[in-house]
Amino acid sequence: MAKTGHQKIEWVSKHMSLLNMLQKGDYDLTGWRIGMSIHLEAKTAYLAITLKKLGAQVVVTGCNPLSTQDDVAQALADYGIEVHAKRTTDEKEYFSFLHRVLDSKPDLILDDGGDLTVLAHTERREVLENLKGVSEETTTGVRRLRNLQERGILNVPVIAVNNAKMKYLFDNRYGTGQSVIDSIMRNTNLLLAGKKVLVAGYGWCGRGIAMRARGMGAYVMVSEVDPVKAVEAIMDGFEVGKISELCKVADIVITATGVKDVLKEEDLLNLKNGAVLANAGHFNVEIPMDVLERLAEEKYEIRQNVMCYKFNGKEVYVIGLGRLVNLAAADGHPVEIMDISFALQTLALVYLSKNYATLEKKVYEYPAELDEHVARLKLKALGVEIDELTPEQVEYLKNF
Repeated sequence: MAKTGHQKIEWVSKHMSLLNMLQKGDYDLTGWRIGMSIHLEAKTAYLAITLKKLGAQVVVTGCNPLSTQDDVAQALADYGIEVHAKRTTDEKEYFSFLHRVLDSKPDLILDDGGDLTVLAHTERREVLENLKGVSEETTTGVRRLRNLQERGILNVPVIAVNNAKMKYLFDNRYGTGQSVIDSIMRNTNLLLAGKKVLVAGYGWCGRGIAMRARGMGAYVMVSEVDPVKAVEAIMDGFEVGKISELCKVADIVITATGVKDVLKEEDLLNLKNGAVLANAGHFNVEIPMDVLERLAEEKYEIRQNVMCYKFNGKEVYVIGLGRLVNLAAADGHPVEIMDISFALQTLALVYLSKNYATLEKKVYEYPAELDEHVARLKLKALGVEIDELTPEQVEYLKNF
């Protein structure tokens, strides 16, 4: 397995120009122990390798039971990085790997979804004696860590990497948009053109999915609970309505909300025959798999990563057991997108290593100067130059 893992890592290394720039820059993490909980595949492996090249001791596990690629995990260990992860459906085994990372007493945590940080603040509070800070990758994770702050138990400063403009405008929109559609297409081999696709949630991820589905020729519908986002979806040219009505005519339903039970039992019963369900939210709670299991008169894997559930005289298909469809059943976001996000992560960890002693125990927005720095690095990598304001223009704006 390690051979194919090395090949995957080699491939992404040739296309992650920002991480390659950071490896050659003036960034130092020498002496810092970093615990990573992240979707463990080739791009995240190269992030771990980058952190090690900057001097850090890195201990890695997955952040979702089905998103670890075993060949990459084996290959990563050859780089002198401690790895505790494998693809599994066993929740207890998954959490045992998180505990092993915390056993290393990390100075910093790089988290994706918040599982590792929440565990450190609940069951494993002894690790907080050594922990100096956290960088969090996702919308769901930031929400969970803000909850810790509001409950008064957050014990370290957190950098909300997800909230960087160079993250949510690109990773959440273009990355999720392309990778979710890619996973649905490769796992079903069905045509999107002419299909009715329902996107539940019109945040940045939902926007990207809807945009890409329309680009493939689908008729896209959107359900939302936020009236502002609902109006935005209408202005973007999508049909908007209640999920209970739209799901009746949808050929494909994609959830991207961050909340549980997006589809109710009645909605499942009202799905059309042959409907495909896919989840693009971090946890496997948006599609109520327990209800599907209870309703099913028969179930079986009809294609790799696609389960068929027979009930109520029809068949409904679920990709990736309701887990993150673009990772549990595909390769995640495109390489160049994650290069941007992981440059943000690397700089966040360097920032925490230098400033943790003066930071409060709260969730911080991503530093604007680092956000802009990554944007300029990306332009440099693309060979693009942009204009700058003249001193006269700067003065004009100050006195306007």
